[in-house]
Amino acid sequence: MKLNKNYNNLKQNYLFSIIAHKVAEVAEKNPDKTIIRLGIGDVTLPLVPAVISAMNGAVDEMSQKETFKGYGPEQGYGFLKENIRSYYERMGVCLETNEIFISDGAKSDLSNILGLFTEDNVVLIPDPVYPVYVDDNVIDGRKIVFADADESNGFLPMPNEAVNPDIIYICSPNNPTGAAYSKEQLAEWVAYAKRKEAIILYDAAYECFITDPNMARSIYQVEGAKDCAVEICSFSKIAGFTGMRCGYTVVPFDIEQDGLSLNKMWLRRQTTRFNGVNYIVQKGAAAIFTPAGEAQIRQNLEYYKRNAKLIAQCMDELGIPYTGGENSPYIWLRCPNGMGSWEFFDYLLEKAGIVGTPGAGFGKNGEGWFRLTAFGSYENTLEAVERIKILFGK
Repeated sequence: MKLNKNYNNLKQNYLFSIIAHKVAEVAEKNPDKTIIRLGIGDVTLPLVPAVISAMNGAVDEMSQKETFKGYGPEQGYGFLKENIRSYYERMGVCLETNEIFISDGAKSDLSNILGLFTEDNVVLIPDPVYPVYVDDNVIDGRKIVFADADESNGFLPMPNEAVNPDIIYICSPNNPTGAAYSKEQLAEWVAYAKRKEAIILYDAAYECFITDPNMARSIYQVEGAKDCAVEICSFSKIAGFTGMRCGYTVVPFDIEQDGLSLNKMWLRRQTTRFNGVNYIVQKGAAAIFTPAGEAQIRQNLEYYKRNAKLIAQCMDELGIPYTGGENSPYIWLRCPNGMGSWEFFDYLLEKAGIVGTPGAGFGKNGEGWFRLTAFGSYENTLEAVERIKILFGK
């Protein structure tokens, strides 16, 4: 037996595990203190009625011999893939249904897609970043080069010709910084990827929060992106599926190298190593794209956007620099009074009973910054804003 020693190269404590431990300690010492959690990006609103109705109908189908479903297609049922194709068509993007693969969430596919690439690929990842991008590649033993994202570039790094990556990660709107690329900026990344003969892994989990028409909701809104980009998305944020586990990955037919089709490779991988998402969840996901489902989901998204606006307005009033809050559910703020990320975390938790996420947990460029999310309840967000204002003398 030979174990993968790359696991020794991972940080031994996962960011959110450390946060949970610290919060538990404060809660134990202060049992009467109400703690407001604006840290982990989990949703708080329930599934919308259209989704529940569709899932209930699917449960009824499973109770009848004539409509019972056993193993489904590993790449997803056609009814859901067609709904996603139509969704992209309304964004001006033309996809084939067989370019769409249903998954159990973006996190899984972001990891699993790496199985199509050898360990000697050089990976370009922005810093700060969602930790999973880094950890997945550390486990595989790949060389990682970081693209510095900081206040000077609005936390939106652009291509560097001196770097020669094979795999490029882009998340827009970004987790954790809330910054989002314009279509023109993404066009530069697409051109760069083509010059370097690289693949872009584009995480579009938060595209539903974009309202600015100059910003892309899909990288395929950029001409030529289907030659070099795989898009990975989740229903967790658009429809509150964090507990349902369903998303999709788009692998265009046009991406080929040395006679190998990435689409065919991914199809082969999925049919070998994945049994598909269950029928009931996929029926619920399909209801997201019905007229009733879209209207109901829009109301939920507006709810979270209102929370984001509340937090952003608070930062404006306090004169605290930040990104996000618009076109994103995250507010990425500079820690006040020169505090470090973990120092501000402890201060905010102990003095105001508010949990956020230290920016240092997302990479070296996150030090001195802090993430708050808009996914809490409106009442808790309003209370948190008032506590922050009191804490800073407003």
